[in-house]
Amino acid sequence: MNSSKHTELANHAWSVADLLRGDYKQSDYGKVILPFIVLRRLECVLEPTRDAVAAEVVRCKEQELDPDYFLPRASGHSFYNTSSLTLKSIVGDAGNAAANLQVYVGAFSPNAREVLEKYEFAQQIRKLDSANLLYQVIGKFTDLDLRPEVVSNHNMGYIFEELIRRFSEQSNETAGEHFTPREVIKLMVSLLIAPDGDALSLPGVVRTVLDPACGTGGMLSAAEEHIKSYNRDATVEVYGQELNPESWAICRSDLMIKGQDPENIAFGNSFSDDGHAREKFDYLLANPPFGVEWKKVKDDVEYEHTNLGDSGRFGAGLPRINDGSLLFLQHMISKMKPVDVKGGGGSRIAIVFNGSPLFTGAAGSGESEIRRWILENDWLEAIVALPDQLFYNTGISTYFWILTNRKDAQHKGKVVLLDARDQWVKMRKSLGDKRKELGDGTGNKPNHIGDITRLYAEAVSAASDPKHALHAKVKVFDNTAFGYQRITVERPLKLRFELTEETLAALLASKPVQKWAEERFLPREPELAAKAKARRKLTEDEEAQFRKLADAEVTVLGDALKPLLGSEWTTKSEAQVAVRDAMAKAGVPGPTGAPFAKAFRDAVGVRDAEGEVQLLKGGEMEPDSELRDYENVPLGEDVEEYLKREVHPHVPDAWIDHAKTKVGYEIPFTRHFYLYEPPRPLAEIDAELKAIETEIQALLGEVTE
Repeated sequence: MNSSKHTELANHAWSVADLLRGDYKQSDYGKVILPFIVLRRLECVLEPTRDAVAAEVVRCKEQELDPDYFLPRASGHSFYNTSSLTLKSIVGDAGNAAANLQVYVGAFSPNAREVLEKYEFAQQIRKLDSANLLYQVIGKFTDLDLRPEVVSNHNMGYIFEELIRRFSEQSNETAGEHFTPREVIKLMVSLLIAPDGDALSLPGVVRTVLDPACGTGGMLSAAEEHIKSYNRDATVEVYGQELNPESWAICRSDLMIKGQDPENIAFGNSFSDDGHAREKFDYLLANPPFGVEWKKVKDDVEYEHTNLGDSGRFGAGLPRINDGSLLFLQHMISKMKPVDVKGGGGSRIAIVFNGSPLFTGAAGSGESEIRRWILENDWLEAIVALPDQLFYNTGISTYFWILTNRKDAQHKGKVVLLDARDQWVKMRKSLGDKRKELGDGTGNKPNHIGDITRLYAEAVSAASDPKHALHAKVKVFDNTAFGYQRITVERPLKLRFELTEETLAALLASKPVQKWAEERFLPREPELAAKAKARRKLTEDEEAQFRKLADAEVTVLGDALKPLLGSEWTTKSEAQVAVRDAMAKAGVPGPTGAPFAKAFRDAVGVRDAEGEVQLLKGGEMEPDSELRDYENVPLGEDVEEYLKREVHPHVPDAWIDHAKTKVGYEIPFTRHFYLYEPPRPLAEIDAELKAIETEIQALLGEVTE
């Protein structure tokens, strides 16, 4: 079937929109048209075996046999319908169209019925009936000849995908969430599968493909189509999982229409309810939602992380709660096939991310630990930067991450960074936030997809050859180049000591002084002492009395120290001696002990670059938390040498707290491709401003004439 025939059939189905206009929003047309086209296709597929199924229904009733076993065999498909009704007979009885259509749908096998239920088809039937549109809509679809001998499964898939595309473009609300632009999918699949071209050409080849956030199934369809472009006889089994009921129904319908097993598309959340647990796949690809929180499945994910560790999917780490992108990647990695001793097996992964997973999270964070796990296992093959404004619901820059556990020799221990941000053409008409597209060589557009795929294939040689035309667009790094040591640089706490009104007030308000005051007066107040000892709540009056007595003792201590106001000491010991002497002179047995000594230093000590270095119990210098700094040192570099070279020339007394050193990983993609552009000369800018000023004056002159 040629493309004009696809378009003709799609246009016929789309013409139903004319009937729906006014009663339905544009974004809701698909809720009617898609399930009806699924229903019509299923009816056409089942037509040749209707009589056989009817006879089998009778036999199953008479012999009390399991219909779910025998009826699919009679229909020749994984689904069936036991009703004698057809869409044509239903439309012939317009007065009972709604009731008959409900009966007809209810006679489908559970797997087909479930798909229609996810479309909320019963609700659409009622709405169409109340608007007196139902029999007209049914009539439109009875005219569609979708028999397999007229429209093959493969071509039916094209028609269905064309309708999905049209509905997605009708609504910016749904487009970005459930639909990835076709040319983006094509490039993604090319980069994922191209290295395996020779293996896919072998006779009898079988490949499995998984998309754990499959939406309407566009990526799965593209992957199947691409694999079959190498070998039309290849067997491609596609699997997916989707959380949105309508998207799930569309994807499952697509598989039913194409003759694939619809049971391969699981419904539910991939994190909390893995629909393909313990299964492994040859190819995995996904475009998970950007920046979507995973709070709803937090308990399930954290339980698996804590209790299963590396035996589960999320052992490497957990990203922040507001972005589950890296959870999808860990989920996909868990489904890679192992590589056997001969180098066979293994899997390839492609996933779309925004920039956040490249660098978000400091050393030791969940994101950094996930990147570390991926790079230290040598799974990351490449990252490809795409143009911005490629997607329907976001204009931000996006990236393909390509991973595999069976790298070839030239990629082992390496990561390719490929900059394709300038590979785009402007669209004639924007669709939501999508203003750019990748050309494929058709329609007088450049073949961006082919060019990027070729550069990807020769990335290692292009990066090492300065004469290569696209040398500047690709770089190759060792895995360890993205690792760093996060060191904590400490400097000693240096203090001088002074007693002012402020520092004295801080000292008197400290806990050790307050406790000393209580110990002074409580022996004289046995009732209050008994209550305080038993931790019983004081009455309001008792609380006021308690506070008054404590304040009186604190005032006595304060009066003893007031003669020292304005005094300064260069060492802590001098300050302590002066305070003890003042208390002794006033006859006040003031507070003592380590807690008071610390409170005294914290209250009276003032940071001073020329002050006394404070020491800990063991004699080590006490670090000043306010002067603490952090440095990222490349992985493998001696941190002490780094300290001597980069830090000591400025602060010679600094040291590294090795107990706090952490290893982190980040991929600063844009930094590696940054090109400095010097500002334009001032004379050039000045001349341009004068030219604009002259132009404005001329325009104003025209207005005032």
